[in-house]
Amino acid sequence: MRVLIIEDEVQAAARLKHLLQEVNQDIQVIGTVDSVKSSCKWFSENPAPELIFMDIHLGDGISFEIFEQVKINVPVIFTTAYDEYALKAFKVNSIDYLLKPIDQADLAAALNKFSQLISNGPGINTVIGNINQVMNLLSRRFKERFVIRVGEHLRTIEVKDILFFFSQDKTTFCTTADKRNHILDFTLDQLEGMLDPDQFYRISRKYLVSSKAISDILAYSNSRLRLVLSGSDDKDVVVARERVQHFKEWLDR
Repeated sequence: MRVLIIEDEVQAAARLKHLLQEVNQDIQVIGTVDSVKSSCKWFSENPAPELIFMDIHLGDGISFEIFEQVKINVPVIFTTAYDEYALKAFKVNSIDYLLKPIDQADLAAALNKFSQLISNGPGINTVIGNINQVMNLLSRRFKERFVIRVGEHLRTIEVKDILFFFSQDKTTFCTTADKRNHILDFTLDQLEGMLDPDQFYRISRKYLVSSKAISDILAYSNSRLRLVLSGSDDKDVVVARERVQHFKEWLDR
């Protein structure tokens, strides 16, 4: 199998190449490119591989931009350091992905899934179609404002002015920079799909927060984290234990 790696981290690319050889010695890595620009150039000058491993975030843009510039009729296994919205898109469309750092067992499972999909599943054309659906999902615009009711009046709140969202007594509120709470007609689950995941993170069932709202982060019991939020007197704003690592990576972007 002829494989192309699109990855802008040298060590990550080298590790992936090494793991591929360990998983299947018949795999031939025919190239490694590190940007949108170099990827487009590579595809214009070389015959297509049989499979592509593609990092989502490259130094000069998002890898989906490659599909907009050159025609790619090759299945792709995406690699990512965790992008919650992207992972939802992949799950919806049955596109495979690998979380960094890539584990050998996960890599072997992804390759096996690829083989099964191509030999017994819907085929390459359907896979390519699914990739296009993912691109459309990820390129959509995120929510910029909400309409709220104030007495008998309606007014709008800009998302950029919202510090965090929270759920209380089966009602969803947003807290704005002026420290006021406003009722919204959406659940936190719905808001997750509307908001830019680079700006807001779902730390628990109760809270969806912006990084600008966090004034302090404290170690908490059972390997959890407790947040002090601007505009909130809640002493129990806690990052769920299973989300702590992803939350740290989100903060470190």
